[in-house]
Amino acid sequence: MLLSLLICVFLLQAPSLISSLNQDGLYLQKIKEYLSDPDGVLSDWEALDAEPCNWNGVSCNSQGAVISLSLPSSNLGGPFPNPRFLCRIPSLSFVSLSDNFINGTLPSDLDACQNLTHLNVSQNLLVGSFPPSLAALPSLLVLDLSGNNFSGEVPATFAAFPRLEGLSLVSNLLNGTIPSFFSNVSTLKQLNLSYNPFLPGEIPSDFGKLINLENLWLAGCNLIGQIPPSLGNLGNLTNLDLSLNNLKGPIPETLTSLSSIVQIELYNNSLSGMLPVGLSKLTSLRRLDASMNQLEGQIPRGLCELPLESLNLYENRFTGALPQEIARSPNLFELRLFRNMLNGSLPPDLGKNGPLLWIDLSYNQFSGEIPGSLCYKGVLEEILFIQNSFEGKLPEALAQCHSLNRVRLKGNKLSGEIPAGIWGLPHLSLLEFTSNSFSGAISPAISGASNLSVLLIDNNQFKGEMPPEFGSLVKLEEISAANNKLSGSISTAFGSLPRLSMLDLHNNDISGELPANIELWKKLSYLNLADNQLSGKIPPGFGSLPVLNYLDLSNNRLSGEIPLEFQNLKLNLFNLSTNFLSGKLPPLYANENYRDSFLNNPGLCGDLPGLCSTSEEEAGRARRFVWLLRAIFVLAALVLLIGGVWFYWKYRDFKNGKNGGDKMKWTLTSFHKLGFSEYEIFDYLDEDNVIGSGASGKVYKVVLSNGEAVAVKKLWGSRKGEADHNNMQQRISNDGFEAEVETLGKIRHKNIVKLWCCCTTRDCKLLVYEYMPNGSLGDLLHSSKGGLLDWPTRYKIALEAAEGLSYLHHDCVPSIVHRDVKSNNILLDGEFGARVADFGVAKVCEAIGKGPKSMSVIAGSCGYIAPEYAYTLRVNEKSDIYSFGVVLLELLTGKLPVDPEFGEKDLVKWVCTTFDQKGVEHILDPKLDICFKEEMCKVLNIALLCTSPLPINRPSMRRVVNMLLELGSSNMPKAMKNDGTFSPYYYEVGSDHGSLV
Repeated sequence: MLLSLLICVFLLQAPSLISSLNQDGLYLQKIKEYLSDPDGVLSDWEALDAEPCNWNGVSCNSQGAVISLSLPSSNLGGPFPNPRFLCRIPSLSFVSLSDNFINGTLPSDLDACQNLTHLNVSQNLLVGSFPPSLAALPSLLVLDLSGNNFSGEVPATFAAFPRLEGLSLVSNLLNGTIPSFFSNVSTLKQLNLSYNPFLPGEIPSDFGKLINLENLWLAGCNLIGQIPPSLGNLGNLTNLDLSLNNLKGPIPETLTSLSSIVQIELYNNSLSGMLPVGLSKLTSLRRLDASMNQLEGQIPRGLCELPLESLNLYENRFTGALPQEIARSPNLFELRLFRNMLNGSLPPDLGKNGPLLWIDLSYNQFSGEIPGSLCYKGVLEEILFIQNSFEGKLPEALAQCHSLNRVRLKGNKLSGEIPAGIWGLPHLSLLEFTSNSFSGAISPAISGASNLSVLLIDNNQFKGEMPPEFGSLVKLEEISAANNKLSGSISTAFGSLPRLSMLDLHNNDISGELPANIELWKKLSYLNLADNQLSGKIPPGFGSLPVLNYLDLSNNRLSGEIPLEFQNLKLNLFNLSTNFLSGKLPPLYANENYRDSFLNNPGLCGDLPGLCSTSEEEAGRARRFVWLLRAIFVLAALVLLIGGVWFYWKYRDFKNGKNGGDKMKWTLTSFHKLGFSEYEIFDYLDEDNVIGSGASGKVYKVVLSNGEAVAVKKLWGSRKGEADHNNMQQRISNDGFEAEVETLGKIRHKNIVKLWCCCTTRDCKLLVYEYMPNGSLGDLLHSSKGGLLDWPTRYKIALEAAEGLSYLHHDCVPSIVHRDVKSNNILLDGEFGARVADFGVAKVCEAIGKGPKSMSVIAGSCGYIAPEYAYTLRVNEKSDIYSFGVVLLELLTGKLPVDPEFGEKDLVKWVCTTFDQKGVEHILDPKLDICFKEEMCKVLNIALLCTSPLPINRPSMRRVVNMLLELGSSNMPKAMKNDGTFSPYYYEVGSDHGSLV
């Protein structure tokens, strides 16, 4: 009796303990158990609540039944909720788990959720094929599966959705062709299949039956053929995106029947012919992008009469004048017509009626004056008029346009003085007046341009001194003012520019001494002060500039000695010729390869002939004559010895000639000061010293007489009489040799393998490198010695290799694409420092035509080749970034990029699949200490970004370096989103859409 009384009192004092969670809440609790929640967004899902209606992400109807589960961008992980729990919530109609880390496959029994009307699992890590049973959901209106890794073909059952209005499958790995059976889903209002690697195929003409369709997005779907005229039947269509395909032929006239159309995206195809004249009938059209095609003719006047917001027709073949009607649009904020053949003058009131933000008319034949009304609304951010024939002065009104961010007027006929206010616009980041006839001085008002990072004013008639106000521009990175009439000295204020990477003032009248505080330019990589009147000594501070690789001080009046500190520089090109320098050359540069860099300095001496003064040369000739007389007296004694030596060398020449090693015919090219003779390495090129071999030759370890070791790569070609495939091998070997020499011979970086010299003869070529005691990362990582590489060492290797590749991509001009990044091409020194090596297939990136350059063959190694490279042969930095991502996965997993245990998969697909199905513990190399798991998971995230199937989603190499350096940050980047609404160019920082110099 007493015990019963105590229990009653206890229950009365703790009413919360007797509350019971309803059935919907219990199912949600079960779902929570399977989700990882590092940010605690589900922390208020308490089992002691009576109902879940106040839980984060949960909504209920008036009866307290759960109708919605919405947890977007919540950093949730784990598998998709089990339908055994999710589908037993009877009133649940809305589920959104977008932008999380949901992994695994989508359950096949989701058709049990009979009341589901909205399902959004976009931007997650889901894999596998689409469950065919999804089409059996009777109430489903919206299905968004975009931004995952779904693969395979679209199930045929998707033709049977009874009520579906919106379907988005963007950015997956779907193959097959775009199915025509979508035309059977007559209720569709939105169909988005963009950015999938479909097989080449045409747009199904049956899509014209989808009369309820409002949005049709097929960007980047590998479409070919012509645009079907049947699309003109889609009277309710508001958005049409067919961009980034290979569509050909004319734009159908039937598209002028799209009475509701607001936006048309056709850019980056191969469309031809003229724009349909009936475009004036599209009274709802606000945005048209038909750029990067082969369209021709004049821009229709009727099109420009529409109240357009954005008109992009760049990189076509349009001719004639820009219709005056375009200036009357009250909505126009973007006008990009660059790289056409347009001419005539601009409408004088352009910009007066609309909120013009961006205007790019570069690379046309426009003439006349620049309208003063461009910034009438006060919001103009960009003016790009590169390579036209504009003339006259700049409008004074632009000096009041404080919104301006970028002004590029290169290659016109503009003249007069620049209005002072333009120099000091507060938001200006890039100012380019190159190759005009501007005159006057640079205004001190430039101090107001606090955001200026690039100033390009070369090839004009600017005069006067460069004002000391430059010192306040702390964001300034590039100054190019060559070929002007600037005078005065270089102000010491320039030393306070912490970001300055390029300074080009050649061919001016600048005098005085070089700044004494030049060592403050820690980021300076390019300095050209040639053809001026500079005097005084070269400051020793030059030797403290860590990234300087181009230096030209030629044709000045500099005197004194060249500082020994110059030997600390990593110079690709430098020139000190035609000055008054004297003294000895720094030992590193006393090399015939650098001779042209020191010509016409009368007092400069060294081991190179022709550099000393005339009197010194005559004295040298006298000394040589005395030695010649002495040699005559001992000549007789040497005759017998020479005969013996002659016989010996003839025999040795005969023997070496058989082996392709005739030393008398070797040609040496050195890239650093050598502490050894080339002949010293020849006797060690035997089988006992082989440390590696490949299809094109062998690699030897040679220990020199001074105790140092070098690695010698010996390449050979086919000889007379060998098979054709050997002749092909010889050509590839020659190409690889030339690429290696051309690339490594001119770059200097601590994480790029050093090429000492190269030796060539008719049948053999040698490359002499610094020796890496620990061999390649691949050999070490995948051998029994893999345990030597703990995680801190692997992280160090990853960071240093990334820095080497970043140097190639961002600091070399032009940039260099390695094309064969793999673990076997990352060498390790005695302290496991990383060096990127083997540039036999490296290519210099050149901006030629549209897009990256195509290669005639696939270069690279199996398992490392980016997916788009394998079928497009397009070469750019993104290919290297994918390969580097595979190297990161090797470091994390300890596995080869291709292994029989993966079946038909490679390492990238195996990691994605295993991570989704079993978790990260089954991915990481068991040799690694689990205490580094958090850091390794962050590197895994970087690796997955680098190996994204879409190149646009891969970060730049410089960004990869920054992410590796910032591993302590908890905010790791996620993949870029593309919803198909706008051109991807909107998301590119700093892009000029082809208008870059």
